[in-house]
Amino acid sequence: MIPQEVMQQIRRIHIRTRRMVNEILAGQYESVFKGQGMEFREVRGYVPGDDIRSIDWNVTARTGEPHVKVMAEERELTVMLMVDMSGSGRFGSVSRFKNELAAELCAVLAFSAIKNNDKVGLLVFTDAIELYVPPQKGSRHVLRVIREVLYFEPKRTGTDIPGALHYLNSVIRRRAVVFLVSDFMADDYETALRVASRRHDVVAVT
Repeated sequence: MIPQEVMQQIRRIHIRTRRMVNEILAGQYESVFKGQGMEFREVRGYVPGDDIRSIDWNVTARTGEPHVKVMAEERELTVMLMVDMSGSGRFGSVSRFKNELAAELCAVLAFSAIKNNDKVGLLVFTDAIELYVPPQKGSRHVLRVIREVLYFEPKRTGTDIPGALHYLNSVIRRRAVVFLVSDFMADDYETALRVASRRHDVVAVT
């Protein structure tokens, strides 16, 4: 059971972010996120006008007739929220303020995603993986995500962005839109960011 004061704070965040969510959706959420990934649908015979880059050479060689791969835009997207909860810049009441800012940002992104029937997941990290919430749909799930970010108390204080990105790649196999929320006060994360970007659409938020 979620304490009443916690629910009240989550509701306040929801109310504050609702207008932003509607603006994001009105501002072409689909054009920003949809079409980022393509999935295989079928193979069919080549017809004049088909893009030769879509030819399936294995099927073509096997059948002796040119065939092309038909790809479909992925209709269901996975949005992953990666939140850096390391000790950099966190002290006293500022820590709680930072949590609330992160929770508001996550709320906007998460509610935008579920309004578009997409899944939302959460990964909280320091120099270790502190929390992983697998992607799901629905308002109840998003409320849990907001609550976790809002009241999270990290066990460690360091920052390991490459380690977090490596973990992300190990648990999220299909292409996802990843929002990496961090102050990026760390070294040697650029290579890991490039590697993660080959599989996912990574958006750095600072």
